[in-house]
Amino acid sequence: MTKLKRGAIIRRLVVAFTVGFFILIGLFKLKSHHKDTDLNSLIPNLPIDIRQNLLAATNDRKHDTETMQKFEELFKEIKKNQEEQSKQLEKQRRLLDSKIQKIKVQNKKEATLRESLAFTYEYDQSRKLPAYIWQLYPTDKKQQLELKKKIEQARAEGKEISQEMSDTEQVDLNKWEAKNPGFVHEVFNHVVMKALVQHFYANIPAVVEAFETLPSDILKVDFFKYLILYARGGVYADIDTDPIQAIPNWIPENVNPKSVGLLIGIEHDAELPGWENFYVRRLQFGTWIIQAKPGHPIIKEVIARITEETLKRKRENNLNVNLRNNLNLMSWTGSALFTDTIFAYFNNYLKSGISTPVTWREFHKLTEPVLLSDVLVFPRGSFNVQKKAKVTDQSGTAKDKLVINEEEADPLDKILLDKSLQLVSHNIENFWKAPKQKVDQAAKKQ
Repeated sequence: MTKLKRGAIIRRLVVAFTVGFFILIGLFKLKSHHKDTDLNSLIPNLPIDIRQNLLAATNDRKHDTETMQKFEELFKEIKKNQEEQSKQLEKQRRLLDSKIQKIKVQNKKEATLRESLAFTYEYDQSRKLPAYIWQLYPTDKKQQLELKKKIEQARAEGKEISQEMSDTEQVDLNKWEAKNPGFVHEVFNHVVMKALVQHFYANIPAVVEAFETLPSDILKVDFFKYLILYARGGVYADIDTDPIQAIPNWIPENVNPKSVGLLIGIEHDAELPGWENFYVRRLQFGTWIIQAKPGHPIIKEVIARITEETLKRKRENNLNVNLRNNLNLMSWTGSALFTDTIFAYFNNYLKSGISTPVTWREFHKLTEPVLLSDVLVFPRGSFNVQKKAKVTDQSGTAKDKLVINEEEADPLDKILLDKSLQLVSHNIENFWKAPKQKVDQAAKKQ
């Protein structure tokens, strides 16, 4: 019995040792392949039923992953195709619209004034703002230089200099060019102004007729602002303005220049009663500085309204108007008409894309530029920075004092704007209200 028990114990030890030995070998093999993450390397060492289940699960997982990848690729392809189709549709829409305009304008008798304007100078919002600066003055740069030489000679000879000549001498026709060296700067006189209108609008005789019908130079100057900007774009600046910052610095960094089609400033924002004595609207946009892309819809509408009103007055023999009254000028060709046209554009969803009403309150007490549709509006002081004059107080100390125009002496003028918003100063000299003959006669006297 003792021998049998001893033999059984030995057999158990041998079996246990053998099993343990094979387990160690298996662990050693697993350890030697620990970097291999592919289950297929382990599957052959497993029982058949487990092996089949693992292979099936692995294949299902791979199939699901491949299916998801295919769906993602399909989705990306569909999205890409949709974007390309949208671009093609927009391109075709513009092309179709252009062809429609051409068909309409082929017969000039049937084409309306606005259709003719739209066809002649198409608006492309995606283009850059042109690097042009346009100004008007009774003398151009060459004539101004000759005039200054005559004045210097007259002074040297001890001759008296008239006030008109002195005022003319103070005008610097090169200041805008000096501030913006990369821009084309042109200063036109009356003769060139008329020639340009006839050239740019030769195919729209109603516009030329309206320009030549206007009874005064100040009205023609107002009209020409819009005409040159509509045909060529760029910046129009009254001759009595001084640039403080270069034009490329006007648009804020957070605004994409390509999204701006028209850049304007506020002329008047009423705070006190009695504004009706000086302005037509409670809030008006200024016209002494305008930057635009050619063919802008607002400028087109302004041109159409001025043309229609002028020709209507001509038919009714009603061209006589008190030009000393600024309200008449504002309503016919000036800032009141400009303002009404801008608000009409804002409140036309098909043109501006703005779905909510826009009123003067949107710009009341504006302290920073705001972009509505493609129109960038600057605060009141940005294009009318008040110049400072040296004054002496009771102690004899010279100090800077803010000069405020009498017409605009309300609280908004006393707001000191951030320097980054101080773009242009405006002297409000109204050079064009003085007849050109005075300048010519003064030059002859010298």
